[in-house]
Amino acid sequence: MKEIKAFVTGNNTATVICPACNTSKTISAEPYRGKKSAIKARCGCGEIFLLRLDFRDHYRKETNLPGTYSITTPDKAGGGVIHIHNISREGIGFTVNGRHHLEQGLEIILEFQLDDKKQTQLRKEAIVRLVEDNYIGCEFISTAAEEKALGFYLQP
Repeated sequence: MKEIKAFVTGNNTATVICPACNTSKTISAEPYRGKKSAIKARCGCGEIFLLRLDFRDHYRKETNLPGTYSITTPDKAGGGVIHIHNISREGIGFTVNGRHHLEQGLEIILEFQLDDKKQTQLRKEAIVRLVEDNYIGCEFISTAAEEKALGFYLQP
């Protein structure tokens, strides 16, 4: 059974696209808020699929980008190469090869290049919010300078 993902908008609706016939339908997402599992859905064409609703405030784009990080928190040092797996207006998820000294609350600077037409170079300050082995989740501290380029890149 195929699984699809639909992003929930600010007005609490999601547009679901059938994986078989590409028919789209806008649904209210309120009855499904707080549910962790996928919802079994059926299209008018007869296709049955699993629907996973994404209630994040901002769209998160899956990526495959290289980059670097450096720790800026006083009395801490370190840095290294990262592999960026996803990015949104407010944060980023990446993995680090080998050992690292990243922990929750550290401030870091991330430098990477988008794979857009302009090959936009970004330098973002972030706070580490999640550390699961070599997977790191960060929240951007400011979004002003690159807001336009990143916003355009993140359009679904």
